[in-house]
Amino acid sequence: MVTVAEAAPAVAAPPALRLLPARVAVPMAVAAGLTQLLAFPRYDLWWLAPVSVALLAAAVHRRRARTGAALGLLAGLIFFGPLLEWTNLHTGVLPWVLLFVAESLFIALLGALAAYASPLVDRHRWTWPLLTGVLWVGQEAARDRLPFGGFPWGRLAFSQGDSPALRFASLGGAPLVTFVVAVVGGLLVTAAWRRWGVPSVLLAAGAVALAAVGLLVPVGGGTDGQKPVRVAVIQGNVPRLGLDFNAQRRAVLANHVTGTVELAGRVTTGQAQQPDLVIWPENSSDVDPFLDPEAAAAISRAADSIKAPILVGAVLRGPGENQVRNAGIVWLPGQGPDESRMYIKQHPVPFAEYIPLRKIARMVSKEVDRVRSDFVAGDTPGVLDMGAATIGDVICFEVAYDGIVRDTVTGGAGILAVQTNNATFDESEARQQLAMVRLRAVEHGRDALMASTVGVSGFVGTDGSVHQETGFNAPGILLAELTPRATRTLATQLGYWPEMVLSGFALAGLVAAAVIRRRRPESPDGIAPLAAEAPTTSTAEER
Repeated sequence: MVTVAEAAPAVAAPPALRLLPARVAVPMAVAAGLTQLLAFPRYDLWWLAPVSVALLAAAVHRRRARTGAALGLLAGLIFFGPLLEWTNLHTGVLPWVLLFVAESLFIALLGALAAYASPLVDRHRWTWPLLTGVLWVGQEAARDRLPFGGFPWGRLAFSQGDSPALRFASLGGAPLVTFVVAVVGGLLVTAAWRRWGVPSVLLAAGAVALAAVGLLVPVGGGTDGQKPVRVAVIQGNVPRLGLDFNAQRRAVLANHVTGTVELAGRVTTGQAQQPDLVIWPENSSDVDPFLDPEAAAAISRAADSIKAPILVGAVLRGPGENQVRNAGIVWLPGQGPDESRMYIKQHPVPFAEYIPLRKIARMVSKEVDRVRSDFVAGDTPGVLDMGAATIGDVICFEVAYDGIVRDTVTGGAGILAVQTNNATFDESEARQQLAMVRLRAVEHGRDALMASTVGVSGFVGTDGSVHQETGFNAPGILLAELTPRATRTLATQLGYWPEMVLSGFALAGLVAAAVIRRRRPESPDGIAPLAAEAPTTSTAEER
């Protein structure tokens, strides 16, 4: 006798996405780390970033969470190790290793979560690109904040300086650019995976189309009737690179005074146009000009000669004993410093500008004792009125932090200025930093500049293009017209919302995966648990 259940047609379950054997998954994780590295400066093969995302997504799919974490860690180590090698130049091997391992742990977490969420992809395969995108945004959101305020270096968005995807920054900042790059990677892995049911060529075409849509995103906006201002950047250089550059701090100050006076001479002879304002880099005066009359006189001589305000990067003593501040000070010709127009760096670098857990840190590297005085953080954005324009000042690594840059724009800055000192690093670090300036210019629709003691310095347009880039470890003088702007891009107006919403979707995806994992094999929808869907030939090693 035939039962009703036997007579009913079987519900066809989607074909399972097979588990890649370990001999394939491990090389793919290695390739994921390498391709991500090559997407960043100095290699600048930006199109490899989504390829990296696709490789890691394929390697961890349908694996146990701990195996996904191991594969993610492998990819992270191969990526962050070389990317952050410049931190090893003068501080020793161990601090560098601890830094890149700590950063790699976030990629390990990403691998674990992507593996855990595999059942969601198996049930609703259209979610794979979107899930990949939001998991990358969530991973970067955590890494940008933890520990000790986070270290956002190596975000996918910072690899896209020459990519059409960069223009998405004007809509949703760095989180949206990362999302788009990761979604493209998700489309690629979906197209390459077997037994999908949708022509792979359509998915691949969708990946290309999504990236190309960035070309249609408007950037920059109007000039709001603002007149261009002439901005000079002085790259004075240092006597020698390394941690002891500031032992020659008076020579560094003298170099920037000399460069400014030289520019003034060119203006007098008609070889250069008169600048409206001048930007010196971070640490251009490591001698506190408020306490040292000789340093103050030297800076005043430079300002009087060029007849324009100078934004001076200075290290100031205080406010307490064994405390210092990293400052940008507006120095006026004929008047001197205006203490009401001064920015104090809000995010000092842990283990470089201040030492948390000093006793433990000393066991890692004796170089921590070079930091005898801890830098104290400021508490207000770097919005500085320099007469001809209001400058949004951020100092060195602060350019990597979304909120610090955004606060200067919402505070009224019409031009972005990044003061930095790359004398303790190398050209790779400087170019990685300039890539961040390019994204910020597009994100906020502001002309921008980077002023470095040793390079790379340059001007950046609202479309992310770089103009008048200097060389590394050499003096330089740049002069260009920049246009202050007051309009705000959608990214500026939305603030943290794109990152919060996308991270929220990542959490929702993980919850959905957890629900599916609890379902039994005989559930009506025909979706079996992850273990039941794995090929019967899988070995423990392949898991």
